[in-house]
Amino acid sequence: MISITETIKKINLFAHLDDGSLEKLASISYLSKFEKNSILYYESDSVDKILFLITGLIKVYKIDKYDNEIFLYYVYPNSMISELSNINHNQIRCFSNTEFIEDSLMLAIDFKKFKDEFLLGNELIVKFIEEIIYKNQQLQCIVNRELVFDATSKVAFMLSNDLEMFNQLKRNQVALMLHIQPETLSRVLKRLVRNKTINVDKGIVMIENLEELQSIYLGV
Repeated sequence: MISITETIKKINLFAHLDDGSLEKLASISYLSKFEKNSILYYESDSVDKILFLITGLIKVYKIDKYDNEIFLYYVYPNSMISELSNINHNQIRCFSNTEFIEDSLMLAIDFKKFKDEFLLGNELIVKFIEEIIYKNQQLQCIVNRELVFDATSKVAFMLSNDLEMFNQLKRNQVALMLHIQPETLSRVLKRLVRNKTINVDKGIVMIENLEELQSIYLGV
């Protein structure tokens, strides 16, 4: 049976590491087997490991408001499964659902220890990773906005994350940005006001219940 060290060495990201670093990485890692059709994690779950697929195949997908499955991509062997959203936290929040569509072998690396041992000592590397993560978050927002969210979720997401921009733009500009009709935007805002989730004073939106607003697009 192949060792964890040899398994790690076959992953392109770690192929350049010296033997000492490989052994150190192996000491904070483990291998797991998964059967076909098993679920690794669901959207909005949190994990404290960086995950790599060693053998097999994984399907990554999301579920929209109408319970339709939206296929995103496949994860192939010797590729990272995890979708990093923040390097400063020890938990990785999952953006999508992942299902093994073949019997598979997965490598899990302790995220906190990996950061401490291999990343945080180099400020430039950390800043570079943060920039990559930020760009990834922008792409995730586009996926949610265009493929997953209904009109109410789109508006709730923008109010939660870009309230200042929302209030700076004209309503027809916001509707155009969210790919919804201005009349639809108006109806959504009125509904949120009735539910006391937001308040609107002289055209300026103020959030009254952020937790409830976020629950609209998080589905909780």
